[in-house]
Amino acid sequence: MSKADKIFKSMCKDILDNGFSTEGETVRARWEDGSPAYTIKRFGVVNRYDLSEEFPALTLRKTAIKTAVDELLWIWQKKSNNIKDLKGKIWDEWADETGSIGKAYGYQMARKYKFAQGEMDQVDNVIWQLKNTPQSRRIMTNIYNFSDLTEMHLEPCAYSMTFNVTGDKLNAILNQRSQDVLAANNWNVCQYSVLVMMLAQVCGYKPGELVHVIADAHIYDKHVPAIEELISREEFPAPKVRLNPEVKDFYDFITDDLIIEDYVCGEQIKNIPIAV
Repeated sequence: MSKADKIFKSMCKDILDNGFSTEGETVRARWEDGSPAYTIKRFGVVNRYDLSEEFPALTLRKTAIKTAVDELLWIWQKKSNNIKDLKGKIWDEWADETGSIGKAYGYQMARKYKFAQGEMDQVDNVIWQLKNTPQSRRIMTNIYNFSDLTEMHLEPCAYSMTFNVTGDKLNAILNQRSQDVLAANNWNVCQYSVLVMMLAQVCGYKPGELVHVIADAHIYDKHVPAIEELISREEFPAPKVRLNPEVKDFYDFITDDLIIEDYVCGEQIKNIPIAV
């Protein structure tokens, strides 16, 4: 059975059984009707996924892996902050009339900095270091740029990646300040697992571990029944997910280079309310 399912169930049970309820506190997020969106939360959740064993997609319900990867490439490859460059609709509520989400996500990835090896953006610096200085402990990105926060329509949730080469494997830590567990947990896990796979392929490594660190992992009050039903479901074997082996340049990847096989899963949960 899928190890990702077991990790997800364990995390959700821990939040529900041992989490802190924000009901009655002053919270920023609101539901569509304007009412406060309270949560049950746990601080400092850490989940580990060994990509050499299986791809960590939930089978309790289907994760739209290719749509998640389209968003990942929008940020890391296109380095865009405009929803017109994105196939999905998940960012529509944060975009202005031009389609921009402000100086967030892809905008930060496109900014160039002076590194020892020359001027380049954070993505190109990661690729250069993985190819040229793989034993460095400084291979990382960070898009939580304090000087631009007031011009971001949403401050980055998944804000930092740290890469580490151990032997012939590429490992990574994804740091996230906040996560809506029902709406986004496996979405983020899948897309950053694919990122590790892509970078490993083009830089000459095998995929290793993805460690997901979540500062505030929360279940919204209106999501509790859905979570309880979801974690009671049957688990299936993890799907087989691989990349087109012909791609040798990170900037050549497209979503069709992601090959997904034997993805058996439970019924999708529809019309999940999203707090804004």
